[in-house]
Amino acid sequence: MLILLPPSEGKTGRARGRAVDFSTLSFPELNPVREQVLETLAKVSASADAHEVLEVGASLRDEVERNTRWRTEPSVPVSELYSGVLYDALDHASLSAGSKRRAANRLLVISAAWGALRPSDRVPPYRLSMGTTLPGHGPLASVWREPLNAVLSEAAGVIVDCRSSTYVAAWRPTGAQADKWVSVNVVRERNGVRSVVSHNAKHTRGLVARYLLESGKDPGTPKSLHKLIGDRWQAELDRTNSGWTLTVVEHD
Repeated sequence: MLILLPPSEGKTGRARGRAVDFSTLSFPELNPVREQVLETLAKVSASADAHEVLEVGASLRDEVERNTRWRTEPSVPVSELYSGVLYDALDHASLSAGSKRRAANRLLVISAAWGALRPSDRVPPYRLSMGTTLPGHGPLASVWREPLNAVLSEAAGVIVDCRSSTYVAAWRPTGAQADKWVSVNVVRERNGVRSVVSHNAKHTRGLVARYLLESGKDPGTPKSLHKLIGDRWQAELDRTNSGWTLTVVEHD
């Protein structure tokens, strides 16, 4: 089983510590692209139009400026780096020792700056979205598509996708993998009427990821995943043209 997560805009930095060491990162095949993207990001972040290119407000000036120091900024384990609704619900720090071991090789964060990261990887905080178009590179989802496919195309088992569409654009399982690719959707039902939710969807996806890690089980098929999730939530499984959708239904 592989659980794909998006990064969060919120990130936790450190005042001291060692800088990133590319030789220690998962998927070293991605290092050339990582370095190219980060070098360009540093140049853009130092430019007068940085906020326009990165599509962020002036209030994030310090985070943009920090991008210029990515080589020297203290690195943080990915398990501690990301904050926000999904990661608060996942709450990696409170997982049992066994669940943390499962997370080490089952959780994967798809990142605009780093491509793909596992919980134990250490990288500095950064400000960059997969929806950004970097000068000289183009849309980042296109930049990462081929490199990510090269390292993830052999991933086995059910792929539980908790990413937003922006990050799905960077890598979609194809061929035999698509038969076990399950996107997690969340809807709210009130008085028999369903609506799409955003904030709560992130929270529920974080809970789903945590539940799967704590279950100690590795569903072998989308249907067995549906059965497992159905033990905790009302959930519906549907076949799509490119994979499967697992819809978790919340009730007010």
